Amino acid sequence: MEREDPTGADDEAPGDWIADRLASYRATRERIERETLPLATSVDGRTFDLQASLHGLRLRIGAYVTVESDGETRLGQITELAQRSVSVEVEDASGSHAAILVRLAVGHGLLLDRGAPFHDARVSVAGARVVAQWLDRIRPDRSVLVIGELLDAPGVPAELDSGGLGRHTFMCGQSGSGKTYSLGLLLERILTETSLSLVVLDPNSDHVGLGKVRADADPVMAERYRAVTDQVVVWGAEHADRALRLRFDELDQRAQAALLGIDPVVDVDEFDALVELLASRAEGRPLVTGLSEMLDSPLPSVRQLGKRARNLGVLDWSVWSRTEKSLLQEIARPTSRCIVVDLGSLATMAEQRVVSDAVVAALWARRHARDPVLVVIDEAHNICASDPEHPVSRNTTERVVQVAAEGRKYGLYLLLSTQRPSKVHENVVSQCDNLVLMRMNGAADVRDLERLFSFVPPGLMAGATTFGMGQALVGGRIFPPGAGYVQMGARVSEEGGADIPQTWARPTGR
Repeated sequence: MEREDPTGADDEAPGDWIADRLASYRATRERIERETLPLATSVDGRTFDLQASLHGLRLRIGAYVTVESDGETRLGQITELAQRSVSVEVEDASGSHAAILVRLAVGHGLLLDRGAPFHDARVSVAGARVVAQWLDRIRPDRSVLVIGELLDAPGVPAELDSGGLGRHTFMCGQSGSGKTYSLGLLLERILTETSLSLVVLDPNSDHVGLGKVRADADPVMAERYRAVTDQVVVWGAEHADRALRLRFDELDQRAQAALLGIDPVVDVDEFDALVELLASRAEGRPLVTGLSEMLDSPLPSVRQLGKRARNLGVLDWSVWSRTEKSLLQEIARPTSRCIVVDLGSLATMAEQRVVSDAVVAALWARRHARDPVLVVIDEAHNICASDPEHPVSRNTTERVVQVAAEGRKYGLYLLLSTQRPSKVHENVVSQCDNLVLMRMNGAADVRDLERLFSFVPPGLMAGATTFGMGQALVGGRIFPPGAGYVQMGARVSEEGGADIPQTWARPTGR
């Protein structure tokens, strides 16, 4: 005969009891997470802290949000967002208490409309109309450069303040990010919307089509751009508007010595000969105007220089000419608004180095004219390297560093572009007040950029690792909102450096 359980305990199996408790736990956690409103708190009226439910989360880093508190609505931007578990103590039906780990989205942001501090303000994604209205209020009275649309407010034009180009600009992105295409787009807008002059150092012949309208360009934009195409002149070795030529006697003493590999201490006699050549030029009685003339000079020291040039292969360069107009004459007295220096058309890297150095030196030499010029240096890691190895490259880097530090007061503004930011001299990058950052997978590069461009929130900077083609973080004086994500628009001019179509990868017949 079975005995009754004197305790009256439930016959439910222990496993069922545990399963019920887990289900209750999950349901409670789910309810709390779903009911958590997006709320923000600000203790300074400039920044805010945020918490929101992960369920149906529409917020993301870079997004524009409306923050409503005490009947006032302000516009903000999320700069950091992450998942965090928070312990919440709850009471169940039996009156017992339990701690539940609730998963929330937490983050930080900037208030674009600043005001009084607040607590537990409602947060929601800002519509495109709200963002557009806010941008209308802060639009500068200078020309704006529309380069695409805001990534987090589709349909709202991404506008740059053209006056911000008066502060140096650094543009970077890894190969395949759309950097070259986007740089060309920016140059087009500058040509169309401003009167600023440009000198473009183009190592890969990427911008030689800047004066030609694409066949598939937007008709309205194409019509406007055709009005400025005749202001673009390409100087190159072949298929250019002008033949890229220099004269040896136009180079300064430092450039001549570096070109010929002459050390002023080790090669005393040859350096003295160079000094004499420069002195004769200054007095209006040049002993030689070209390198080839040195071999026929009656002076042994000058003939020795000629032999050195011949042995180095310098005499064979295509850039030398005593009769054609030189590029440096054009820079000294420009007849066109946009000079594209097609370095990629030159046969040797040595020629590219010398021309780059000569151009930067010529621009610095005419600084007292105080004519505003945007100096565009593409592949900047080759022209102003962090650790240049060749004497000519060291000269160029020193000149660019000088322009970066002192050029703005003379109207010399830099626009640097590279896929290797850590290889560009830090004294140049640190002088830039504008950043255009495209996809960059290298964590070390992103950390370096965070340090150098501290005005950009680190959370926004970190987003560069997830960018798609043509997406960019823009920040600084050129971007009135401060910093934000942009989807680059369509170009009008032809792109010289587009990738070769991968038709070779198509399946072949079997």
